[in-house]
Amino acid sequence: MLESSRCRYFQRRRGDTTEEETTELPDSVMTEEAATQSGSEGIVGLDEPKKMTREDWRKKKELEEQRKLGNAPAEVDEEGKDINPHIPQYISSVPWYIDPSKRPTLKHQRPQQERQKQFSAIGEWYKRGVQEKSVTTKFRKGACENCGAFTHKKKDCMERPRKVGAKFTGTGIAPDEHSQVTLALDYDGKRDRWNGYDPEDHQRIVEEYAKVDLAKRTLKAHRLQDELASGKLMDQTEREHNSEDEDEDKYADDIDMPGQNFDSKRRITVRNLRIREDIAKYLRNLDPNSAYYDPKTRAMRENPYSNTGHATFTCVLPCNDCHCIMPCVPVFAWEAYEKGSEVHLQADPTKLELLHQSYKVKKEDFKEKQKEGILEKYGGQEHLDAPPRELLLAQTEDYVEYSRHGAVIKGLDKAVARSKYEEDVLINNHTCIWGSYWRDGCWGYKCCHSMVKQSYCTGDAGIKTTSSACLPFEEGLEEPEEEEQPKTLLEMHQEKMKEKKKKKKSKKNKKKHDSDSSDSEDEEKKKEKLKKALEAEDKRLRQVEMMMQLDERKRPYNSLQEVKEPTEAEMEAFRMKRSRPDDPMASFLGQ
Repeated sequence: MLESSRCRYFQRRRGDTTEEETTELPDSVMTEEAATQSGSEGIVGLDEPKKMTREDWRKKKELEEQRKLGNAPAEVDEEGKDINPHIPQYISSVPWYIDPSKRPTLKHQRPQQERQKQFSAIGEWYKRGVQEKSVTTKFRKGACENCGAFTHKKKDCMERPRKVGAKFTGTGIAPDEHSQVTLALDYDGKRDRWNGYDPEDHQRIVEEYAKVDLAKRTLKAHRLQDELASGKLMDQTEREHNSEDEDEDKYADDIDMPGQNFDSKRRITVRNLRIREDIAKYLRNLDPNSAYYDPKTRAMRENPYSNTGHATFTCVLPCNDCHCIMPCVPVFAWEAYEKGSEVHLQADPTKLELLHQSYKVKKEDFKEKQKEGILEKYGGQEHLDAPPRELLLAQTEDYVEYSRHGAVIKGLDKAVARSKYEEDVLINNHTCIWGSYWRDGCWGYKCCHSMVKQSYCTGDAGIKTTSSACLPFEEGLEEPEEEEQPKTLLEMHQEKMKEKKKKKKSKKNKKKHDSDSSDSEDEEKKKEKLKKALEAEDKRLRQVEMMMQLDERKRPYNSLQEVKEPTEAEMEAFRMKRSRPDDPMASFLGQ
């Protein structure tokens, strides 16, 4: 009965039951429902949000759309800040199970003040210098018992322990230590180059420069008064160049535009600037095979009008990258302005061009007059009328005829290049130098075939005497050997027969001896090698036994030993010394 009543109760909650069924609910079910509701309210303490009607839901959606379009004012949070209508509801609204009374807010999306790390202010910095205070004359409670300072205790005192501390004497109390402030700087504060800068320092610099400027002005006024008193008044241009203001840096605002007046003392450089009304260099000749133009440095290597019939290319702006036939017009204008001529590149271009042309004519005339004066005074016109340098170096009028082998038949041979050492120096009546003759590994003189250096030349007589044997002088002093008497034919025949018999006997003996000796020598060598191999094998076996008796942790490494292929003698020794466990006599051999 209880289960059926519960089913009807839940159906009523879902809206599936009729009025008759709802009226027939027993009192036990009603009391149970009231108990559950009261228990839930006691646990949570919050009510669920009321269900909105369709009209309210429609109005809410329309308001959201109007806010997104900007027709309605944005929603405001509890702090008075606007909420972006495009932010989703699950971000801005507070859940009903936390606090249904709270309005939508974005405070939880912003940095929380209690979680932010507190950094030092921009004006905080370390204290510079110890602050002067009145010296303490009375011991303070809680101070160091040894020296009397209030910033540390007795166990941390760095002063020499006194016989009677300041606590009991009350005299000689040390001043307190200077404790610095602990700064917590952020990322920008650690990298601020002006951190800790005192603005009063800059004010002192400004005042110092103001004093220097005032001193300069007073000094200039005194100089002007002295010039007026003496009557030697300097020119305006000379005064400007001698003034100390010229040495100071100029601002870019005070400099004339590029292409106007130029002063070398002004410390500013404007590189490769072009006035807008001038034609660009790369537009003067559109032929791709013409002068090369580098766009990176804006430099033109050659004259763009070199292969055309147009006028020569003159620079409009100061440039060091173009090789022009005519001098640059701006450079001439600057030099003329420095010399005192009132010319301007933009204001009076016609006047500047006429002055430039007249300057070129006068310059050529001056060079010609200077050249004629030097020739009249010192002479040397014939040297100027010499043929070109190419003809002098490449061709001459001397006739030389060569053979097919390269030898000179007619004319003079080319001069041999000389060295810094003396050559072709002939001494002691020699017609050739030392080293002109070579024979049997010895140097000598070609004129007499003498092998002795710095000897006197003997001429043809010396060649005849040395033709038999060309020996050095020391070797020629050896005693001559006694000449043997000639032998008869019979004696020569007998000696030949004896030599043949000796050769036959020696061959027979040699064959027998070689065969026997070779076998015996091979056997002896093998025995010696086997003996050495057996000794080495015994030594190895003893070493193995010794290593096996040692502990594994104390055994040395053998990876660094040299490994070679064993020889035949070593293999034979290994086989002879190898222990065979299947051998019945192994136990007797081991005893």
